[in-house]
Amino acid sequence: MKVLKLSAQGLPQSWISLEQAVIHYATQEVRWEVGAQIAVFHGGYNARTGEQSIITVNSIIGTKGVPNISPFSLRPGLTNAKLFTRDRNLCAYCGGQFHDDDLTREHIIPFAQNGVDKWMNVVTACRPCNHRKSHRTPEQAKMPLLYAPYVPSLWEDFILRNRRILADQMEFLMAHVPRSSRLLV
Repeated sequence: MKVLKLSAQGLPQSWISLEQAVIHYATQEVRWEVGAQIAVFHGGYNARTGEQSIITVNSIIGTKGVPNISPFSLRPGLTNAKLFTRDRNLCAYCGGQFHDDDLTREHIIPFAQNGVDKWMNVVTACRPCNHRKSHRTPEQAKMPLLYAPYVPSLWEDFILRNRRILADQMEFLMAHVPRSSRLLV
């Protein structure tokens, strides 16, 4: 289970472990919290008061400090898992929906024609379509794209990089996803 760590301004910073979240609470770096309480940690007893320390961790925390992620300059890392999720496991050529094991990262402009490995030049393709298209462009192969590629936003990237998002975390992130996002379909 991961905690969504945000800047004090509410921008996503990272997915952190429960243990990392406890450190933020213990060092009083948590400025605010939302979402459900997902864990309670019991510490030692105060020698003077006899009270036990208890830290309750919420699923989303806003922490002190200056954000180390700028939403305007961020270019999310490209991985097959994120790509397949962005494209909803749909082949960009035949429109079939496939399991991750049956999909490939397909370069619209292939490397053989000086294509690059970037979000705007890749789509999800099933293995047969990728093989059929080969080292040609979609136009050369007479295989039109069924959808256009796009670069995920900061909010989409946080959804794409975590497969086990809690309902309240997903609701928070989805509220900030652009209306044009394929994740809303």
